[in-house]
Amino acid sequence: MTADQTDDAYDSTPDTLKHALRVGELLVQIIGELSHRSVTHDRSKTEPPELDVYNEYTPKLKHSTYGSDEYNRFLEGMGVGLAHHYAHNRHHPEHFDDGVNGMTLVDLIEMLVDWKAATERHDDGSLRRSLGIQEGRFDIDPQLMRILENTAVHYGWMETT
Repeated sequence: MTADQTDDAYDSTPDTLKHALRVGELLVQIIGELSHRSVTHDRSKTEPPELDVYNEYTPKLKHSTYGSDEYNRFLEGMGVGLAHHYAHNRHHPEHFDDGVNGMTLVDLIEMLVDWKAATERHDDGSLRRSLGIQEGRFDIDPQLMRILENTAVHYGWMETT
């Protein structure tokens, strides 16, 4: 049979189902990692050297505007605790020498979810405003920024523009 000919007896259903099962197996790997991260997110904040720093600065950050000079001064004041947090939590671009470019899709998902939840901890939090700041802060490519925005809109975390 040549490439131009078809085998009338061929039924693609078994091959398609085999492929679908394989995709499911691979998705389960990702789901497993996301599930693990859902119960271990930010645990390092509950122990030294981070705990004392977060005990002091979390209330201050709540009443500050994300990205403001005051907010950035608070981050500087968090010093060793914040550096430890970034070093031990790969959902932060600061964890990687090349920032966002060093992250995996799972890292990016956790990062976006973290940013959304963080906006809810601020008196004047806004995911749209936060994403605008993060885009410049971490030199996020426009295509990736669009994907992050699409995801936030899809889940109802942010209004469309």
